Amino acid sequence: MKKEKSAPVSNANEMTIVQRVKAPTPKFFKTLRTIGLALAAAGGAILASPIALPAGLVAAAGYVILAGGVVTAVSQTAVDTTNKTE
Repeated sequence: MKKEKSAPVSNANEMTIVQRVKAPTPKFFKTLRTIGLALAAAGGAILASPIALPAGLVAAAGYVILAGGVVTAVSQTAVDTTNKTE
């Protein structure tokens, strides 16, 4: 396996996925990532509930997990381009 080079990239559009995930994340997206994780955890808790729940609530929990996962993934790949280290 090759090691990824951690050299700074001048253009955020030319970054690989690994470089994007390792790059610093803006404060707003850190907050959004935390909210997404909380949504996914809440949906997982509803699905893992040992009591019988209405079908609509179980279906909604699945959508909440999906939304939380998407918000978390998108927020993790946001890059703060104002603090360039060269």
